Amino acid sequence: MQEEQEFIQKLLDPKTQHEAFQKLLLDYQKPLYHQIRNIVLNHDDTDDVLQNTFIKVFQNLKNFKGDSKLFSWMYRIATNEALTFINQKAQKEKISTIELQNKTIHNLNADVYFDGDEIEIKLQKAIAILPQKQQLVFKMRYFEELKYEEIAEILNTSIGALKASYHHATKKIEAYINSN
Repeated sequence: MQEEQEFIQKLLDPKTQHEAFQKLLLDYQKPLYHQIRNIVLNHDDTDDVLQNTFIKVFQNLKNFKGDSKLFSWMYRIATNEALTFINQKAQKEKISTIELQNKTIHNLNADVYFDGDEIEIKLQKAIAILPQKQQLVFKMRYFEELKYEEIAEILNTSIGALKASYHHATKKIEAYINSN
């Protein structure tokens, strides 16, 4: 924790800010990319959301209270940015977020950065039928392999509620895959 506080001070100090932010990008760009990609599914959209995430992190770092780990705080920002992006894109296209998600899943094969197969697309379709919170919990736990404690910090919820959400999500996904 002391090490993280010192790093945050370097991020806030104009003399060390540039170098510290480069380290922040190096350390967190990949995990945040995957977190966002799991939500928005499209590579180009993910890059846009990732850029917005780092801008928000930079702009709001002075407001970081240290109640959570820097990692969790940044994941929360990335998650919120991704969800906001999806909602805005759906509004712009005048469709529901579920329709947008299904449209994006349908176009995954055309995405040169998507390396999944038919089973992966079927899994994405199954995930798309879940309520948003169950989707987030499932993706963070299954794809990102985050611990329940980390997810609880990111989503600001209890571990018990997360375990229940993950359990319900896996049952629904299993039922979808077995029936389709």
